[in-house]
Amino acid sequence: MALRTTPRLILLFAVALLCACATTPKVPNARNNYEAGQTALKSQKYEEAIEYFKKVKESYSSPELSAQAELGIADAYFENKGYIEAAAAYEEFRKLHPTHPKVPYALYRLGMCNYREVTGIDTDQTPVKNAVATFEGFLASYPTSEYAAEVKEKLEDCRNKQLAYEVYVGNFYLRTKKYDSAIKRLTEALAKFPGRAHDATLLRLGEAYLRSGEKVRGTETLERMLKEYPQSPLVTEARKELGK
Repeated sequence: MALRTTPRLILLFAVALLCACATTPKVPNARNNYEAGQTALKSQKYEEAIEYFKKVKESYSSPELSAQAELGIADAYFENKGYIEAAAAYEEFRKLHPTHPKVPYALYRLGMCNYREVTGIDTDQTPVKNAVATFEGFLASYPTSEYAAEVKEKLEDCRNKQLAYEVYVGNFYLRTKKYDSAIKRLTEALAKFPGRAHDATLLRLGEAYLRSGEKVRGTETLERMLKEYPQSPLVTEARKELGK
């Protein structure tokens, strides 16, 4: 027997359908998740931003959107001072998307991760070394980038830090009376970092020569320091050494 459809039955079916639609949560698409991640990032809700960006990646809806989400994750880690995690994320982005237009940005940020990891002169110098290598590679590949000026500035600072560390080690040898080691380290610093301010390098090297008994070389080195850096705050100390 055929089922007879009445107006009342049609009305009940429509109401049921509307209720079902009202109670079924709307699942956000990848674009919505990405925009929510960007909003969270701007609001400094970094962990929340990372979760949204991860949802975009896991959706596999768009290769380009996934790539942008990967950068978003890296940026969120960076802004939250998670530089180790951020560096890994930027490096992964470069490997997965070698031709992406954002690769220069990822390399720039990778160098900044290393730079932000730099601490004191008496600590592990690996972050400085990594920052120098990354910044040099960046300038070799993207010399006209919008980030080039800042990279050059940070690279100069890193090289000055490297020189300061060499002088620090040389001075340690000097204080512990290992004069030959001090002379070797400081002489290498002069050759390795040309064009930098070497007033401290020459002062300690002159002292090392004098302490080791090489009076002539010590005097010549200190006189060179006074001639090349007459405005250095170390001039008084150098003159005292010569006076001895």
